[in-house]
Amino acid sequence: MTAETDLTRLLHNMRPELNQGDYVFCSLPTWDGPSPAGTIASFREREGQTFILPKTTADALGWEYPITCAWITLTVNSSLEAVGLTAAVSTALGRVGISCNMVAAYYHDHIFIPTQDATRALHTLLKLSAAS
Repeated sequence: MTAETDLTRLLHNMRPELNQGDYVFCSLPTWDGPSPAGTIASFREREGQTFILPKTTADALGWEYPITCAWITLTVNSSLEAVGLTAAVSTALGRVGISCNMVAAYYHDHIFIPTQDATRALHTLLKLSAAS
């Protein structure tokens, strides 16, 4: 599977999919243990360890979080060297007043948006794709 670098093709073929469930970002000042079951991603920052995980997992652990998110995956196989996809997606969502947190993984890009904006975000991304 060849990863795509062309921005026009990335946008046209991004095929956004809304994943089921609610997700949260949690940060712990120190963490040396394994990632909790169901963790989507984690990242170590100077301030602490950030986890992106299902809301149900965070609630069971008693971890605090500032916002509940929906998770949209752009199913196109985007190259880690592609230029402009994050900017195009975040700009389109920003134009309609939707905050987004982008996470690039090896094969796909993932977008976390406030849960209440999930349907509107998906519609916005489908519209962006159709216009490309």
